[in-house]
Amino acid sequence: MTPIPAHAASEIPVLIRVHPQDDVAVAMADVPAGLVPFEGAMLPVLEPVARGHKVAVKAIAADAAVMRYGFPIGRATRAIARGAGVHVHNVKTRLAGEEAYRFSGAPVAAPAITPSPRTFEGYVRADGRVGTRNEIWVLPTVGCVARTAQKIAALGDAADHPGIDGVHAFVHPYGCSQLGDDLAATRTILAGLACHPNAGGVLLVGLGCESNQLDQLMAMIPPDLQDRVRVVRAQSASDEIADGAALVADLAAVAGRATRTTVGIDRLVVGLKCGGSDAFSGVTANPLVGRIADAVTEAGGTAILTEIPEVFGAETLLMERARNAAVFDGIVAMVNGFKRYFLDHGEPVSENPSPGNIAGGITTLEEKSLGAVQKGGHAVVEDVLHYGDRVRTTGLSLLEAPGNDAVSCTALTATGATVILFTTGRGTPLGFPAPTIKIASNGTLAAAKPRWIDHDAGQVLADGLDTATDALLDRIMAVASGRPTAAERNDEREIAIWKRGVTL
Repeated sequence: MTPIPAHAASEIPVLIRVHPQDDVAVAMADVPAGLVPFEGAMLPVLEPVARGHKVAVKAIAADAAVMRYGFPIGRATRAIARGAGVHVHNVKTRLAGEEAYRFSGAPVAAPAITPSPRTFEGYVRADGRVGTRNEIWVLPTVGCVARTAQKIAALGDAADHPGIDGVHAFVHPYGCSQLGDDLAATRTILAGLACHPNAGGVLLVGLGCESNQLDQLMAMIPPDLQDRVRVVRAQSASDEIADGAALVADLAAVAGRATRTTVGIDRLVVGLKCGGSDAFSGVTANPLVGRIADAVTEAGGTAILTEIPEVFGAETLLMERARNAAVFDGIVAMVNGFKRYFLDHGEPVSENPSPGNIAGGITTLEEKSLGAVQKGGHAVVEDVLHYGDRVRTTGLSLLEAPGNDAVSCTALTATGATVILFTTGRGTPLGFPAPTIKIASNGTLAAAKPRWIDHDAGQVLADGLDTATDALLDRIMAVASGRPTAAERNDEREIAIWKRGVTL
């Protein structure tokens, strides 16, 4: 897939066609009806086309596949004339349900690791993992003590413990009235967060009578990490807030002795996520993040791609890069399992894009997915992780989680991402436990929301992918070394847990 068409970097075309086989081009600005320059000629545009929306660059027959990124993004519901606008009024998804896939039978060769000169200042933990922050995290086992956790964290943060980057509570409404796999998933996510290398210390706050019992949660934390975890049981304490604050101080006294050490980019674990996408996301921000995923994995580091419902229609691009048959089968099972999850709840698998995506010019889930999977670059898919699993290998892993921003970014953090690259065409103030770098797909958003946005991927169109990649790598290394993200400056740090079972 060629994300950027060949043109002089300083000359941004009015219309951009990503792949030579594409039937459509994307408007870089509002385009009025009339003759418009396109690939060295003039295209008769038949109607006004809004910025980010598509125009047909060739006639498309009714029921024919509509091509973008060199792949079908849907089918024409009527004949579309050359120069006409192309969107939800004349294109429909081709997605239906579960599909059969066939492994090629040829394992993908392991790429050669190429050491990179790029480094960052990270916290090397006793188990060898490297954190990008040295924080104390306060995690409630159950929603009943969420406010208690917040009060403890506020006291700890106000104390300004030396050597600690911050004390933060990550609250949720779950942990009780859950059963079976649903309860286990909540416990698994919290255990993953408790083991995160960005947390120099962790305080678990329990109530006492909840389903998510503290002892069972502690049992999921490896013994060699338990010395950095403390617990407070609210129903057994005379003053749970004072007790919790004292335990935070105890943790901070030890964790605060950690110092930043120069390490290579191969020690980085990047989470890959997009939210509020627009038609530019698949042209600028997502291919740019794909370059970062390649740079990290080629150097021996780790990248994690998630939001499985947003690979529907583009899943074969990932399957073709599966390391072996086992990984291929894992991708198939995950994709079809998510489709079955939708169908079992009476929902079509194509219940996406969102209203914001549509307003930004994305027409079908296939189009959204073909743009979204570019965040994984060209790296081999080394592993398939279920929701709550912790990362097991370097290279690119595919993680089970839905498209919801907060749920998927929480899953990325619990899996082990120490920095999250979050591309967006619409913007969001949300932040998550791991430093979250917001990457705007276009300069208009970056200029309009500087308090939300960390990086402008519109540079891809102006300066080309190579220059834009270097600039983003510089920013990632600075953030990994301690520079606050916009979300961190705004104190935007949230988690959300994927609840799938009954509530008692």
